Amino acid sequence: MPSITIEIAPLTKEQKAQIAKEFTESISKVTGIDAKAFYLFFNEYPRESIAVGGTMLSDR
Repeated sequence: MPSITIEIAPLTKEQKAQIAKEFTESISKVTGIDAKAFYLFFNEYPRESIAVGGTMLSDR
């Protein structure tokens, strides 16, 4: 069970579907592992729980 975990601010269902499709296609092509074998997990964090360069995303 190969898996991909993405930690990110909240996304729409459509955005997650596109990411899942494109990441899975890409990693399947590179590794030669059938795309149907991959699991993809989204760990979503609210913008007030993420900081970049010392600044909270919610303050940007």
